[in-house]
Amino acid sequence: VQLVESGGGLVQAGGSLRLTCAASGDTSCITGLAWYRQAPGKERELVAAISSGGNTWYPHSVKGRFTISRENAKNTVYLQMNSLKPEDTAAYYCNAECGGPVIRDYWGQGTQVTVSS
Repeated sequence: VQLVESGGGLVQAGGSLRLTCAASGDTSCITGLAWYRQAPGKERELVAAISSGGNTWYPHSVKGRFTISRENAKNTVYLQMNSLKPEDTAAYYCNAECGGPVIRDYWGQGTQVTVSS
């Protein structure tokens, strides 16, 4: 499975961005999809997840501002980010979980989001 993110950039505080992650390869194995982020000097953190059934999860820090969605026919997952804050500045990574006898994780290369105050 290959994942390619796009949509990052520079935005002012209060603005919005939509990240896109396109999956290719053996996408039939994909169950869960998620977005993580990592700021300089910090650990990578989960910011949104969506199951194969469409159930979503968000941490408190982004709940109500970020929305994850998936379009299975296009093997694509989105992250709509509204009311962005400077603390949202980070590299954002797409993650796909493949089911089977052994659970496998795949990662994209990341896309930078910078929020100016």
